[in-house]
Amino acid sequence: MKKTNHPHHAVYFIGIGGIGVSALARYFLSKNYKVSGSDAFSSEITDQLKKEGIKIFIGHKPANIAKDIDLIIYSAAIKKDNSEIKKAGQLGIPFKLYSEALGELTRQYKTIAIAGAHGKSTTTAMASLVFMKAGLDPTVIIGTKLKEFAPLIGGSNFRGGKSEYLIIEADEYTGAFLNYFPFAAVINNIDREHLDYYKNLAEIKKAFLKFIGNIQRGGILILNKDDKNLYSLRDKIKKIGQRNNLKIFWHSITLNQRSRVQCNKLRKILKIPGEHNVSNALGVYTLAKILRVKENVIFRALSEYRGAWRRMEYRGKFKIQNSKFKIDVYDDYAHHPTEIKATLAGIRLKWPKSVIICVFQPHQEKRLKSLFREFIEAFDNSDVLILLDIFKVKGREETKQSVNSQKLAEAIKKKTSLNVLYLKNPKNLKNILVKIINSLCPHNSASSLHSSAMIVMMGAGDIYKMTDKLIK
Repeated sequence: MKKTNHPHHAVYFIGIGGIGVSALARYFLSKNYKVSGSDAFSSEITDQLKKEGIKIFIGHKPANIAKDIDLIIYSAAIKKDNSEIKKAGQLGIPFKLYSEALGELTRQYKTIAIAGAHGKSTTTAMASLVFMKAGLDPTVIIGTKLKEFAPLIGGSNFRGGKSEYLIIEADEYTGAFLNYFPFAAVINNIDREHLDYYKNLAEIKKAFLKFIGNIQRGGILILNKDDKNLYSLRDKIKKIGQRNNLKIFWHSITLNQRSRVQCNKLRKILKIPGEHNVSNALGVYTLAKILRVKENVIFRALSEYRGAWRRMEYRGKFKIQNSKFKIDVYDDYAHHPTEIKATLAGIRLKWPKSVIICVFQPHQEKRLKSLFREFIEAFDNSDVLILLDIFKVKGREETKQSVNSQKLAEAIKKKTSLNVLYLKNPKNLKNILVKIINSLCPHNSASSLHSSAMIVMMGAGDIYKMTDKLIK
């Protein structure tokens, strides 16, 4: 690894409560920088950062920006007219986007970047655990929390390693991953996502091709052949590969005999459900084999992976009032139709006889409008669907959209046989769940149904706070 030659000693983060920004803040803290930052609201993440020794300001105010700050790093969600950025400009303090600051790090390490519309966090987590098990001691910046990184605090999105390896989650939103220059990249898939930034799928594909062009000369590229959008770029990817002398490997869970043997083994050992996770694991397996990690080490690490924060995470039990019955509650971050479909299909495969009650909070009006048809068919593997109001993302909701959760509920009712209802007031969630469960199982007699039912709380907004209330 190149020596870190950074002139800045005090670093301030705007939007420090974000899952990516907080991981980078922890990186700087681990390198003995004086770290502080602000966020609009306090959260589980800001509370933990405070405990770790980072000075946290709640609310963005010019007074938070001290003269001794050497560098400001801000989240993509923060606009240039933010009062703290304006103050930094007045004081002559340099400021960088989170992705630009992380991009600088990718040049200092042997960086492995995990990209794709879906499955980035899970794949990054799997790769990190394989590298750790193999004694490669990576530094990791990930968009979720892993218990293995910090078991005493319930998990972390950062791991400080002593080797030359840096493993990062490379997000395509706002073109962030175009700032990264990895030695190796894994791309899971390409999908119509972040349509508040990209015009269409063609523009998203162009961005992924640019990202591939950023891989260091002679580097490694691992690609999922089963994803039609990604595979449609094979000729263009081949040209980039020839130009930059890349070692390109396509993997598939369906096509060849050799990977069929590996996939069957992965299906047996993986603790997390779903064929999409077999594919994620196969990408990590392919990378690790190229880097000469022993097969038994790869399989052992993958078999020990029990999932990450908000990725089909078991949270506890929902107790039905005036009853001895308790129902398992899971929390999942899925918010795009492709993710919802894959997650629910994985659950149905693992628990074929369970009654699946999905509580979904749509994330961002533009996403719901752009993918409305896909959302209608995304919940087929659930038995009951409860739709909450849209979680509106600050700074990303530009116009009044013609869609809402009630309209989605009506459209699903018309086109499918799914038992669906729209719940305007989330305070009524507990009572509605009790009614649903009792209607599925009258007179509390069929205890077997209670024991085989499950509640999946799903969405990328603040639905996890409702999960907390449900299991208390």
